Amino acid sequence: MLLSKKTHLEQETSTSDNSRPSWDIFSTVVDNYGDIGVCWRLARQLVAEHALKVRLWTDDLFSFQKINPEIDPRLPVQVSRGVEIRQWAESNIAVEPADVVIEAFACELPAAYVAAMAKSGRRHAWVNLEYLSAERWVDSHHGLPSPHPQLPLIKYFFFPGFSPSTGGLLVEKNRLEQRALFQADIQLRTAFWQELGIPVPEKNEVRISLFCYSNNSASTLFAAWAEAANPVTCLVPEGVATKQISAFFGRPYSGVGNLFKKGSLIVRVLPFLEQDNYDKLLWACNFNFVRGEDSFVRAQWAARPMVWQIYPQEAGAHWPKLKAFLDRYCADLPQSTAAVLTPFFEACNGRDAGVPDWESLWRHHATLEKHAQKWANRLIKKEDLTTKLVNFCNNKLK
Repeated sequence: MLLSKKTHLEQETSTSDNSRPSWDIFSTVVDNYGDIGVCWRLARQLVAEHALKVRLWTDDLFSFQKINPEIDPRLPVQVSRGVEIRQWAESNIAVEPADVVIEAFACELPAAYVAAMAKSGRRHAWVNLEYLSAERWVDSHHGLPSPHPQLPLIKYFFFPGFSPSTGGLLVEKNRLEQRALFQADIQLRTAFWQELGIPVPEKNEVRISLFCYSNNSASTLFAAWAEAANPVTCLVPEGVATKQISAFFGRPYSGVGNLFKKGSLIVRVLPFLEQDNYDKLLWACNFNFVRGEDSFVRAQWAARPMVWQIYPQEAGAHWPKLKAFLDRYCADLPQSTAAVLTPFFEACNGRDAGVPDWESLWRHHATLEKHAQKWANRLIKKEDLTTKLVNFCNNKLK
C-alpha cells in the first residue's frame, strides 16, 4: 500500500550472471493483494539479494499496480526493480521455460508451459510455493515431491513456516535494522506522515492501521475507539471496511482522502501504499490489524502489537490454522495477557458472534509491545524464506 513518487520504469532487465538459474514465478490474484504481494516481495528479493534473472507472471496487473505504482496495466511485458513483469495470458506464454518455476499458492501452470518444460531437455526445479501455516504437520510435508502423472517432471511442495524444518518467512536483509532506525528517528517518522498528508500524532494519541476483510468487528472497534480516553486515529486503505465506515458514521464513503470523526476517533482513508511504505505504516502505528498473508508477515516484522484476520475458508478450515499460530505466538506471553488476546483474535475473525473487547486488550499494550519485539527478534535468527528457496532449488537443479 502507499503514496509514493512514481519512478522511471526500466526498459531492460538487469544484467545477471548467465551461469545463474533463471526463475519464473506464476501468481494469480485471489483476494486482491495478498498473493501478488508475496510474489512481488519474493521476486524483488531474488533480484536484489541473489542477482537472479526473474520473470513474474500475474493475471491481474490492475491489482498489482495498487502495491507497485510503476506498473502499467496496459503493457503485457515490462520491467520493474529488475524484475520482468508479464501479463499471464495465452498469447503471452510462448516462452522458453525458466530453470526454476514457482507455482505460487497452487495456481495451475498453463498446459503448454508444462509441456515445454518436459520437452526442453533441461532439468527444472518446479516448486509449488504453499500458503504460510503454523500447523505442525507442515514440517513433515515441506519439500515433498509430487511426480507428474504423464510427464518426466517432479513438482516439490515448499511450505513457509515458523519452525526450522519449514521454508521460513519472507524478509529482506537488514529489514529489522531499517525498522529500528525509522522507529528511533522522529524526523523520519515526521517526513513519512507529511508524505501521507497526515498530521504527526498528538501527545497520548493511539495510531492504528486497519487492513481487514469485511465483517462486523470493525464497527465494534470504531465504537470502542470513539469512547476511548485518548485520541485514536485509525488509518484504513481505500476499499477496506467501507460498509462499516459508512454505517458507523452515518454518511457515505467516497474514497481516498475521506476523514470521519466521532468522539475520540478519527478515521482517515488512505490510498493503497507500495510495499516499502506499507511497511513504514506498520512500523509507525501503535497497533496493526492485518489480513491474509503478506500483511500478516510484515506486521510481525514491524514488532508492534497486532491482530491477524485470517482468510476465511469453507467449513471453518481456517480455524485450526489460526489456533496453530496463536499457540506459537502466545506461548511466551503471561497467561493473563494470552487469555485476553486469544478471544480478541477470534472475535475479530467473526467466531461465534464474539465482540472484540478493545478496552481489556489495551490494558495489556505494554506487555504486547515487548512481546512483539521479542517475537520478531526470535524469528529473524532463522534463515529467511528466499535464501532457503534458492538453496532448495539449486539442489534440485544439480
